[in-house]
Amino acid sequence: MAETNPGTARTGSVTRRTKETNVSVSLDLDGDGSSTIETGIGFFDHMLEQLARHSLVDMTITVAGDLDVDDHHTVEDTGIAIGQAISQALGERRGITRYASLDLAMDETLTRAAVDVSGRPFLVWRVAFTSPKIGRFDTELVREFFQALAQHGGMTLHIENLYGANNHHVAETCFKATARVLRTALEIDERQAGRIPSTKGSL
Repeated sequence: MAETNPGTARTGSVTRRTKETNVSVSLDLDGDGSSTIETGIGFFDHMLEQLARHSLVDMTITVAGDLDVDDHHTVEDTGIAIGQAISQALGERRGITRYASLDLAMDETLTRAAVDVSGRPFLVWRVAFTSPKIGRFDTELVREFFQALAQHGGMTLHIENLYGANNHHVAETCFKATARVLRTALEIDERQAGRIPSTKGSL
């Protein structure tokens, strides 16, 4: 894996082509949250825009998927590609803050997220939706996205919805809370002086 040092560009670019999807992701961990996103799924585009904006990670995402079948492959493969691009941009993960957690409120909804950008993928998901759909979007796909993101981004990610009545708000707080913890955890900690944030010497 290529080394990424503080002060150098932390960018990633991944193209993933299968019989089900054609996904292109480019990102910059040190951006301002700008995004150009086209997945063919309106609600998913909106969620990914939140992920970019609140993480301050610039993202350009283009997906052509088998939406005539359903949205599953498009959502999952996008999560895979974003995770791979983040991991690529991090390199050896030198100097990063690594850990972050917070509670995020949106109207009647409160969702907690915590992350360890450790290289060890794991998702803890404690979120329940009261409807199978948000508009035309399958709510079960929210978990599928975060599972793919955590697995291929090499991060331990915990997401728990503490309460909420509106399913759109529940989903949106999952994306926004994850974005905010990623913003902190991916940032360069000047006190690390380029060190890998682990007593093991590698992540």
